[in-house]
Amino acid sequence: MTTNTQTPAGHWINGEVVPAGTVRTITVSNPATGEIVAEVPAGTAADVDRAVAAARAAFPGWAATPPTERAAVLRRIGAGLRERSEEIAAAITAEMGSPLSMSRTAQVGFPVAVADSFATLAEEFAWTEEVGNSLIVREPIGVVGAITPWNFPLQQIVSKLAPALIAGDTMVFKPSEVAPLTARILAEVTAEAGLPAGVFNVVYGTGNVVGEAISAHPDIDMISFTGSTRAGRRISAVAAETVKRVALELGGKGAFVILDDADLPRAVETGVMMAFANGGQVCGAWPRMLVPASRQDEVVRLAVAAAAQYTVGDPNDERTRIGPMAYEAHRQKVQSYIERGVADGAKLVFGGPGRPEGLEKGAYVRPTIFAEVDPDSAIAQEEIFGPVLTIIGYADEDEAVEIANGTMYGLTSGVFGEPEHALAVARRLRAGQVDVNGGQWNPYAPFGGYRQSGNGREFGRAGLEEYLETKSIQR
Repeated sequence: MTTNTQTPAGHWINGEVVPAGTVRTITVSNPATGEIVAEVPAGTAADVDRAVAAARAAFPGWAATPPTERAAVLRRIGAGLRERSEEIAAAITAEMGSPLSMSRTAQVGFPVAVADSFATLAEEFAWTEEVGNSLIVREPIGVVGAITPWNFPLQQIVSKLAPALIAGDTMVFKPSEVAPLTARILAEVTAEAGLPAGVFNVVYGTGNVVGEAISAHPDIDMISFTGSTRAGRRISAVAAETVKRVALELGGKGAFVILDDADLPRAVETGVMMAFANGGQVCGAWPRMLVPASRQDEVVRLAVAAAAQYTVGDPNDERTRIGPMAYEAHRQKVQSYIERGVADGAKLVFGGPGRPEGLEKGAYVRPTIFAEVDPDSAIAQEEIFGPVLTIIGYADEDEAVEIANGTMYGLTSGVFGEPEHALAVARRLRAGQVDVNGGQWNPYAPFGGYRQSGNGREFGRAGLEEYLETKSIQR
């Protein structure tokens, strides 16, 4: 299979393609085939300096643009992404292996919804308010540095760019070197939408060069990062030298608590989907399914039947529900956790080590389910970021809550049961987002983590406020 993609010839700085300051490039490989589909520049600190200078120069004009006009530009960006949805979906599938059906829906649909939501929010947001004798004014923070991962390459940047644009900020963006192709498409869309040159800039490169330069840059006022907890710690440490604001959306190890009064077949089907979607490469996944110990055998039978419906294969095949892992080194990491689970004595009930049958080439793993898992084991505590579900039995509700809250993470969780009962348990979970009975995603609701899943929030009013400074004027 040959995939045609566009190779960016340079960075996007001040509204145009700018040659990189080095001849070094980074190859982008299709994880399903190993085929090289593109090359991007290996950016340098000097490239970041040029991008920051452009963003700083563009800031006064964009900050002075009325919010309604900024919202109109953002709506045009959303429309432009919608018009290029097939191109975007194909690029995401080629660079990180998301099944094409998911690339068309979630990978493109979610960012378009996010752009529209922030445009709407701008029209009703309280930019100023009177509090006694004080005028409270919300102003743009300045130049934002954005660094994003590879699992949802377009959504992750739009989730940062949309509120930053509405706030009146400018941006320097580093996409993941694993999945950088949609960054150029987005840049072109912003220009076609009438975004002034310099407001949005893209510098390709690695985290330890370009990411470090962005995090340390004295003329960047805020860092917004989505990625691993390890990388988030490093960014926080570097950014602290210039005391810039840091917003982090980091790792997760979501728990899905199935209560004894749940509709069990529906609950288990939902739980398997939330563990396997995008090949489990979702920070908000629920890889831990907590079930009444007395019903664990029944849950295992339902989970195995549901997992059997998740076809693994060519991500361009419409029937595929799980494609390859995003790159070979990540496949090896996921495989090592599956082997660790077996070695540690968890009961393997589906999948297991090794490649799926007939898929000897590509970054594929077998979707796997373990039962009777020790909640303190590595596969129950550490973020695997692959299609690995652990089923854990609990004796009573208090133990379920203790297990659910018993990791260093706190990003997402789910509860399934009688509605009021499930809501009561949801209130006890230490996570930034808890879905009750499969509650639908809401782009106006804040999203973010407790504990080492990060700080700050994305989406909705809270997401916009991350990109604003608050000034108090006494009169």
